[in-house]
Amino acid sequence: MSGGVTLAERPGPAGGAGGTARAVKAPPLRPQNRQLAVLLVLLLVAIPLPLVLPPAQGAVAVRILIFLLMAVGWNIMSGFGGMFSFGHAAFFGLGAYTSAYLLVEHGVSPWIGMLAGMAVAAAVAVLIGYFAFRYKLRGAYFALATFAFAEMLRLVVNSSEITNKAVGFTVPLIQGSSLPLIQFPADSHAYFWLALALAGAAVAASIAFLHSRTGRYVTAIRDDEVAAAALGTPVMRYKLVTVALSAAITAVAGAFYTQYYLFVNPDLAFGSAVSIQAIVTVVIGGIGTIWGPVVGAVIVGSLNDVTATLLRTPPDFLSFLQGRSGLDVVLYAILLILIVRLLPKGIVGTIISASRERRRR
Repeated sequence: MSGGVTLAERPGPAGGAGGTARAVKAPPLRPQNRQLAVLLVLLLVAIPLPLVLPPAQGAVAVRILIFLLMAVGWNIMSGFGGMFSFGHAAFFGLGAYTSAYLLVEHGVSPWIGMLAGMAVAAAVAVLIGYFAFRYKLRGAYFALATFAFAEMLRLVVNSSEITNKAVGFTVPLIQGSSLPLIQFPADSHAYFWLALALAGAAVAASIAFLHSRTGRYVTAIRDDEVAAAALGTPVMRYKLVTVALSAAITAVAGAFYTQYYLFVNPDLAFGSAVSIQAIVTVVIGGIGTIWGPVVGAVIVGSLNDVTATLLRTPPDFLSFLQGRSGLDVVLYAILLILIVRLLPKGIVGTIISASRERRRR
Protein backbone atom coordinates (compact mmCIF):
# COMPACT_ATOMS: atom_id res chain seq x y z
CA MET A 1 0.00 0.00 0.00
CA SER A 2 1.15 3.54 -0.59
CA GLY A 3 0.22 6.92 0.80
CA GLY A 4 -0.51 5.69 4.32
CA VAL A 5 -1.89 2.74 6.29
CA THR A 6 -5.35 1.60 5.26
CA LEU A 7 -7.68 0.70 8.08
CA ALA A 8 -9.56 -2.60 7.83
CA GLU A 9 -13.03 -2.49 6.39
CA ARG A 10 -15.77 -2.92 8.96
CA PRO A 11 -19.54 -3.51 8.74
CA GLY A 12 -21.84 -0.56 8.32
CA PRO A 13 -24.63 0.38 10.72
CA ALA A 14 -26.83 -2.50 11.85
CA GLY A 15 -29.53 -3.28 9.33
CA GLY A 16 -28.12 -0.68 6.94
CA ALA A 17 -27.67 -1.26 3.29
CA GLY A 18 -24.32 0.44 3.19
CA GLY A 19 -22.36 -2.79 3.45
CA THR A 20 -18.86 -1.78 4.52
CA ALA A 21 -17.35 1.57 5.44
CA ARG A 22 -15.06 3.18 2.94
CA ALA A 23 -11.36 2.50 3.54
CA VAL A 24 -9.70 5.30 5.48
CA LYS A 25 -6.04 6.25 5.15
CA ALA A 26 -3.99 7.47 8.06
CA PRO A 27 -2.80 11.07 7.52
CA PRO A 28 0.79 11.37 6.26
CA LEU A 29 3.51 12.60 8.55
CA ARG A 30 3.97 16.34 8.70
CA PRO A 31 7.08 17.58 6.85
CA GLN A 32 8.92 18.44 10.06
CA ASN A 33 8.21 14.99 11.49
CA ARG A 34 9.54 13.33 8.34
CA GLN A 35 12.65 15.47 8.47
CA LEU A 36 13.21 14.73 12.15
CA ALA A 37 12.79 11.00 11.41
CA VAL A 38 15.40 11.24 8.64
CA LEU A 39 17.71 13.11 11.02
CA LEU A 40 17.31 10.39 13.65
CA VAL A 41 18.19 7.70 11.11
CA LEU A 42 21.27 9.64 9.97
CA LEU A 43 22.42 10.05 13.58
CA LEU A 44 21.97 6.35 14.30
CA VAL A 45 23.96 5.47 11.16
CA ALA A 46 26.73 7.93 12.08
CA ILE A 47 27.17 6.82 15.71
CA PRO A 48 29.33 3.74 14.95
CA LEU A 49 31.45 5.52 12.31
CA PRO A 50 34.44 6.32 14.57
CA LEU A 51 34.64 2.64 15.49
CA VAL A 52 35.37 1.68 11.89
CA LEU A 53 37.23 4.75 10.62
CA PRO A 54 41.03 5.03 10.96
CA PRO A 55 42.17 7.78 13.38
CA ALA A 56 43.06 10.21 10.59
CA GLN A 57 39.62 9.84 9.03
CA GLY A 58 38.04 10.26 12.46
CA ALA A 59 39.63 13.71 12.67
CA VAL A 60 38.21 14.52 9.23
CA ALA A 61 34.75 13.45 10.45
CA VAL A 62 34.99 15.83 13.42
CA ARG A 63 36.00 18.66 11.10
CA ILE A 64 33.01 17.87 8.86
CA LEU A 65 30.69 18.20 11.87
CA ILE A 66 32.25 21.57 12.79
CA PHE A 67 31.66 22.70 9.19
CA LEU A 68 28.09 21.46 9.52
CA LEU A 69 27.47 23.56 12.63
CA MET A 70 28.81 26.65 10.86
CA ALA A 71 26.76 25.92 7.76
CA VAL A 72 23.51 25.40 9.67
CA GLY A 73 24.01 28.71 11.46
CA TRP A 74 24.72 30.58 8.23
CA ASN A 75 21.82 28.91 6.41
CA ILE A 76 19.25 30.00 9.00
CA MET A 77 20.15 33.63 8.52
CA SER A 78 21.05 33.74 4.83
CA GLY A 79 19.03 30.84 3.45
CA PHE A 80 15.79 30.93 5.42
CA GLY A 81 15.99 34.63 6.23
CA GLY A 82 17.46 35.88 2.94
CA MET A 83 19.98 38.09 4.79
CA PHE A 84 23.26 37.24 3.07
CA SER A 85 26.10 37.39 5.58
CA PHE A 86 29.78 37.56 4.68
CA GLY A 87 30.86 38.01 8.29
CA HIS A 88 29.78 34.91 10.19
CA ALA A 89 33.35 34.64 11.38
CA ALA A 90 32.36 37.30 13.92
CA PHE A 91 29.96 34.92 15.67
CA PHE A 92 32.28 31.92 15.31
CA GLY A 93 35.09 33.95 16.87
CA LEU A 94 32.93 35.29 19.70
CA GLY A 95 31.96 31.74 20.64
CA ALA A 96 35.57 30.56 20.45
CA TYR A 97 37.05 33.44 22.41
CA THR A 98 34.34 33.62 25.06
CA SER A 99 34.73 29.92 25.85
CA ALA A 100 38.54 30.05 25.77
CA TYR A 101 38.77 33.18 27.91
CA LEU A 102 36.43 31.87 30.61
CA LEU A 103 38.26 28.52 30.75
CA VAL A 104 41.86 29.76 30.63
CA GLU A 105 41.50 32.87 32.78
CA HIS A 106 38.77 31.81 35.22
CA GLY A 107 38.59 28.02 35.06
CA VAL A 108 34.96 28.03 33.94
CA SER A 109 33.70 24.82 32.33
CA PRO A 110 33.70 25.05 28.52
CA TRP A 111 30.04 23.96 28.55
CA ILE A 112 29.20 27.12 30.45
CA GLY A 113 31.59 29.01 28.21
CA MET A 114 29.75 27.64 25.19
CA LEU A 115 26.43 28.91 26.55
CA ALA A 116 28.03 32.27 27.35
CA GLY A 117 29.46 32.42 23.83
CA MET A 118 26.02 31.74 22.39
CA ALA A 119 24.55 34.55 24.48
CA VAL A 120 27.33 37.00 23.54
CA ALA A 121 27.13 36.15 19.83
CA ALA A 122 23.33 36.42 19.81
CA ALA A 123 23.43 39.79 21.58
CA VAL A 124 26.05 41.15 19.18
CA ALA A 125 24.06 39.83 16.19
CA VAL A 126 20.92 41.57 17.43
CA LEU A 127 22.88 44.81 17.85
CA ILE A 128 24.37 44.60 14.35
CA GLY A 129 21.05 43.54 12.86
CA TYR A 130 19.12 46.32 14.54
CA PHE A 131 21.26 49.08 13.07
CA ALA A 132 21.53 47.34 9.68
CA PHE A 133 17.76 46.89 9.41
CA ARG A 134 17.06 50.28 10.95
CA TYR A 135 19.02 51.94 8.14
CA LYS A 136 17.63 49.56 5.50
CA LEU A 137 20.84 47.79 4.54
CA ARG A 138 20.05 44.98 2.13
CA GLY A 139 21.79 42.71 -0.34
CA ALA A 140 25.43 43.56 -0.98
CA TYR A 141 25.34 46.43 1.52
CA PHE A 142 24.25 44.12 4.34
CA ALA A 143 26.89 41.53 3.35
CA LEU A 144 29.60 44.19 3.38
CA ALA A 145 28.44 45.45 6.77
CA THR A 146 28.74 41.97 8.30
CA PHE A 147 32.17 41.51 6.71
CA ALA A 148 33.35 44.88 8.02
CA PHE A 149 32.19 44.02 11.54
CA ALA A 150 34.01 40.69 11.51
CA GLU A 151 37.19 42.41 10.37
CA MET A 152 36.76 45.07 13.06
CA LEU A 153 36.48 42.38 15.72
CA ARG A 154 39.60 40.67 14.39
CA LEU A 155 41.59 43.89 14.64
CA VAL A 156 40.26 44.65 18.13
CA VAL A 157 41.07 41.16 19.43
CA ASN A 158 44.48 41.29 17.72
CA SER A 159 45.44 44.39 19.72
CA SER A 160 43.67 43.76 23.04
CA GLU A 161 45.51 42.68 26.18
CA ILE A 162 42.50 40.82 27.58
CA THR A 163 42.56 38.46 24.58
CA ASN A 164 46.37 38.07 24.55
CA LYS A 165 46.64 40.06 21.33
CA ALA A 166 47.88 38.01 18.36
CA VAL A 167 49.01 35.13 20.60
CA GLY A 168 45.47 34.06 21.43
CA PHE A 169 44.64 31.34 23.96
CA THR A 170 46.03 27.86 24.42
CA VAL A 171 43.75 25.56 26.38
CA PRO A 172 45.78 23.79 29.13
CA LEU A 173 46.03 20.03 28.74
CA ILE A 174 44.83 17.69 31.46
CA GLN A 175 45.64 14.08 32.22
CA GLY A 176 43.06 11.53 31.13
CA SER A 177 39.53 12.37 30.07
CA SER A 178 37.06 14.95 31.35
CA LEU A 179 33.56 15.46 29.96
CA PRO A 180 33.04 18.71 31.97
CA LEU A 181 36.23 20.11 30.41
CA ILE A 182 35.57 18.52 26.98
CA GLN A 183 39.05 17.00 26.91
CA PHE A 184 39.90 13.47 25.88
CA PRO A 185 42.92 11.61 24.46
CA ALA A 186 43.69 12.57 20.88
CA ASP A 187 42.41 9.25 19.51
CA SER A 188 39.22 9.26 21.60
CA HIS A 189 35.90 8.75 19.83
CA ALA A 190 34.22 11.05 22.35
CA TYR A 191 35.06 14.15 20.29
CA PHE A 192 33.14 12.75 17.33
CA TRP A 193 30.12 11.76 19.40
CA LEU A 194 29.96 15.16 21.11
CA ALA A 195 30.27 16.97 17.79
CA LEU A 196 27.61 14.67 16.34
CA ALA A 197 25.24 15.47 19.20
CA LEU A 198 25.80 19.22 18.77
CA ALA A 199 25.38 19.05 14.99
CA GLY A 200 22.25 16.92 15.34
CA ALA A 201 20.77 19.41 17.81
CA ALA A 202 21.59 22.26 15.40
CA VAL A 203 19.86 20.54 12.47
CA ALA A 204 16.86 19.72 14.69
CA ALA A 205 16.69 23.38 15.74
CA SER A 206 16.84 24.36 12.07
CA ILE A 207 13.92 22.03 11.25
CA ALA A 208 11.87 23.28 14.19
CA PHE A 209 12.57 26.90 13.30
CA LEU A 210 11.66 26.53 9.62
CA HIS A 211 8.29 24.92 10.41
CA SER A 212 7.44 27.17 13.34
CA ARG A 213 5.21 30.22 13.19
CA THR A 214 8.31 32.42 13.34
CA GLY A 215 9.97 30.48 10.53
CA ARG A 216 6.93 30.87 8.28
CA TYR A 217 6.91 34.61 8.89
CA VAL A 218 10.65 34.78 8.20
CA THR A 219 10.37 33.01 4.85
CA ALA A 220 7.42 35.23 3.93
CA ILE A 221 9.51 38.30 4.73
CA ARG A 222 12.38 36.86 2.66
CA ASP A 223 10.10 36.34 -0.34
CA ASP A 224 8.39 39.76 -0.18
CA GLU A 225 9.27 42.05 2.70
CA VAL A 226 7.11 44.92 1.48
CA ALA A 227 4.00 42.75 1.26
CA ALA A 228 4.69 41.20 4.67
CA ALA A 229 5.09 44.61 6.28
CA ALA A 230 1.92 45.85 4.58
CA LEU A 231 0.02 42.99 6.22
CA GLY A 232 1.19 44.10 9.64
CA THR A 233 4.02 41.60 10.16
CA PRO A 234 6.62 42.88 12.67
CA VAL A 235 9.49 42.54 10.21
CA MET A 236 12.22 43.86 12.50
CA ARG A 237 11.33 41.47 15.33
CA TYR A 238 11.38 38.33 13.19
CA LYS A 239 14.61 39.34 11.47
CA LEU A 240 16.33 39.89 14.82
CA VAL A 241 15.14 36.50 16.11
CA THR A 242 16.61 34.89 12.99
CA VAL A 243 20.02 36.54 13.26
CA ALA A 244 20.19 35.75 16.99
CA LEU A 245 19.52 32.04 16.43
CA SER A 246 21.97 31.94 13.53
CA ALA A 247 24.72 33.59 15.59
CA ALA A 248 24.13 31.33 18.60
CA ILE A 249 24.52 28.14 16.54
CA THR A 250 27.64 29.50 14.84
CA ALA A 251 29.10 30.33 18.27
CA VAL A 252 28.69 26.68 19.29
CA ALA A 253 30.92 25.74 16.35
CA GLY A 254 33.55 28.23 17.52
CA ALA A 255 33.49 27.01 21.13
CA PHE A 256 33.79 23.36 20.13
CA TYR A 257 36.55 24.20 17.66
CA THR A 258 38.59 25.71 20.48
CA GLN A 259 38.13 22.67 22.71
CA TYR A 260 38.99 20.25 19.92
CA TYR A 261 42.11 22.00 18.65
CA LEU A 262 43.01 23.46 22.10
CA PHE A 263 44.07 26.74 20.54
CA VAL A 264 42.56 29.88 19.07
CA ASN A 265 43.96 33.17 17.77
CA PRO A 266 42.42 36.16 15.95
CA ASP A 267 43.08 34.89 12.42
CA LEU A 268 41.72 31.42 13.12
CA ALA A 269 38.60 32.74 14.85
CA PHE A 270 37.74 35.92 12.95
CA GLY A 271 39.51 35.41 9.61
CA SER A 272 37.52 35.67 6.39
CA ALA A 273 38.32 32.00 5.67
CA VAL A 274 35.80 31.03 8.36
CA SER A 275 32.99 32.95 6.67
CA ILE A 276 33.98 31.59 3.26
CA GLN A 277 33.87 27.99 4.52
CA ALA A 278 30.37 28.49 5.89
CA ILE A 279 29.16 30.08 2.64
CA VAL A 280 30.79 27.55 0.29
CA THR A 281 29.42 24.64 2.32
CA VAL A 282 25.83 25.84 2.01
CA VAL A 283 26.12 27.01 -1.61
CA ILE A 284 27.36 23.57 -2.67
CA GLY A 285 24.69 21.75 -0.65
CA GLY A 286 21.79 24.08 -1.35
CA ILE A 287 20.88 27.43 0.20
CA GLY A 288 17.60 27.57 2.08
CA THR A 289 17.23 23.79 2.41
CA ILE A 290 17.40 21.62 5.52
CA TRP A 291 19.83 19.06 4.13
CA GLY A 292 21.97 21.38 2.02
CA PRO A 293 24.36 22.15 4.91
CA VAL A 294 24.68 18.42 5.66
CA VAL A 295 25.57 17.46 2.08
CA GLY A 296 27.83 20.49 1.65
CA ALA A 297 29.71 19.81 4.89
CA VAL A 298 30.44 16.23 3.84
CA ILE A 299 31.73 17.38 0.45
CA VAL A 300 33.78 20.34 1.68
CA GLY A 301 35.19 18.49 4.69
CA SER A 302 36.16 15.49 2.57
CA LEU A 303 37.67 17.76 -0.07
CA ASN A 304 40.21 19.03 2.46
CA ASP A 305 41.35 15.48 3.14
CA VAL A 306 41.50 14.60 -0.56
CA THR A 307 43.65 17.62 -1.40
CA ALA A 308 45.96 16.95 1.55
CA THR A 309 46.45 13.37 0.31
CA LEU A 310 47.14 14.54 -3.24
CA LEU A 311 49.71 17.03 -2.03
CA ARG A 312 51.40 14.47 0.24
CA THR A 313 51.40 11.32 -1.92
CA PRO A 314 50.06 12.04 -5.42
CA PRO A 315 49.83 9.28 -8.04
CA ASP A 316 52.53 9.21 -10.71
CA PHE A 317 50.52 11.11 -13.32
CA LEU A 318 49.93 13.90 -10.75
CA SER A 319 53.45 13.96 -9.33
CA PHE A 320 53.78 17.65 -10.22
CA LEU A 321 51.31 18.43 -7.41
CA GLN A 322 53.56 17.09 -4.65
CA GLY A 323 54.47 19.76 -2.12
CA ARG A 324 52.41 22.48 -3.77
CA SER A 325 50.15 24.61 -1.59
CA GLY A 326 46.83 26.18 -2.43
CA LEU A 327 45.39 23.15 -4.21
CA ASP A 328 42.42 23.09 -1.84
CA VAL A 329 41.57 26.66 -2.84
CA VAL A 330 41.80 25.75 -6.53
CA LEU A 331 39.49 22.76 -6.06
CA TYR A 332 37.06 24.89 -4.01
CA ALA A 333 36.95 27.41 -6.84
CA ILE A 334 36.46 24.78 -9.57
CA LEU A 335 33.77 22.96 -7.60
CA LEU A 336 31.97 26.19 -6.76
CA ILE A 337 32.02 27.33 -10.39
CA LEU A 338 30.65 23.97 -11.56
CA ILE A 339 27.92 23.97 -8.91
CA VAL A 340 26.86 27.53 -9.67
CA ARG A 341 26.94 26.86 -13.41
CA LEU A 342 25.30 23.44 -13.53
CA LEU A 343 23.35 23.32 -10.25
CA PRO A 344 22.54 26.93 -9.35
CA LYS A 345 20.31 25.81 -6.48
CA GLY A 346 22.95 23.52 -5.02
CA ILE A 347 22.86 19.74 -4.92
CA VAL A 348 19.90 19.35 -2.56
CA GLY A 349 18.06 22.37 -3.96
CA THR A 350 18.30 20.98 -7.49
CA ILE A 351 17.02 17.56 -6.38
CA ILE A 352 14.07 19.17 -4.57
CA SER A 353 13.20 21.33 -7.59
CA ALA A 354 13.36 18.35 -9.94
CA SER A 355 11.15 16.31 -7.60
CA ARG A 356 8.55 19.09 -7.39
CA GLU A 357 8.55 19.46 -11.15
CA ARG A 358 7.91 15.73 -11.61
CA ARG A 359 5.03 15.83 -9.14
CA ARG A 360 3.55 18.88 -10.85
CA ARG A 361 3.64 17.12 -14.23
